[in-house]
Amino acid sequence: MAIRYDRPVSSAAHLSRLLGAFSLVLALAVLIAHRFGGLATPYLVLLLIAAAGWALLAAFLAAIGLRSLWMTGAEGGLAALAALIYAAFPLGIGAFAAERYLSLPAIYDVSTDPVAAPDWLSPPASDQIWLKRNPLVTPEDREKQMEAYPELTGRRYEGALDRVLEAVRKVAKQSGFVIVKSTGTTEPGRDLEDRPARPAPGDDAVTDAPGPVPVPTPRPYDDDVARLIRGANGVTLQATTRTLVLGLRFDMIIRLREEAETTFVDIRVASRYGQHDLGFSAAIAGDYLKALDSELLGIAGG
Repeated sequence: MAIRYDRPVSSAAHLSRLLGAFSLVLALAVLIAHRFGGLATPYLVLLLIAAAGWALLAAFLAAIGLRSLWMTGAEGGLAALAALIYAAFPLGIGAFAAERYLSLPAIYDVSTDPVAAPDWLSPPASDQIWLKRNPLVTPEDREKQMEAYPELTGRRYEGALDRVLEAVRKVAKQSGFVIVKSTGTTEPGRDLEDRPARPAPGDDAVTDAPGPVPVPTPRPYDDDVARLIRGANGVTLQATTRTLVLGLRFDMIIRLREEAETTFVDIRVASRYGQHDLGFSAAIAGDYLKALDSELLGIAGG
């Protein structure tokens, strides 16, 4: 009589496959809803934490299933392998966020000018829901920024303000920035005592001589850049952007100041939600300045 051997079945392995698939679907669904729909960022963070938690449980159960396969030959090896594949994506997002959260300072606002950061033209406001943060950027936050990102500094370009502003707008468009507001400071008018006075009539003066005849001049350009530049010694642009994959929203200020024959550019970037930006703000500012350096190659200075 032949003896039939029935292999044990690992329930943990089969359950891990279900949990892994659920965590993957959940992570993808909330990412799509946040990137292309109206899901708020605080809910995205909460649901991604939940997806990573389910993925971690799936990986643990898959490990149990693989151990059973090794020790007793239990069925479920393929299910455990599938669970690990499904869980890899949400676990990867969770591991990336945890590493950034623990290794980088808990700040959400960075500036190339930590002493006198550019002021917002329209202060960003958003409902933090459960992601609470300090609404004020303190000097201690700026010190943390300088320690973590010492390379984040402003740029001085040997060029006129209009040329640098044109490059700033071009690079902003290429970087996916949407400029929502802009302003410039106009040069003050000349005082009355500084204006050249007409000579008083004298013995050798003609009292009824005609005044200066105006000379026709070409009509100036009247586009947005020209209106900002005419008579301006400083321009400020406020913009918004989103990260490519996660769709996280950031606000930024780009400040241009004309100093003698040079133009100085500062940038300020702030995450719209949470106390910790996971280093994205500094990365956005650094990438933009590098692209601006390339656009204005040859006229950048310290």
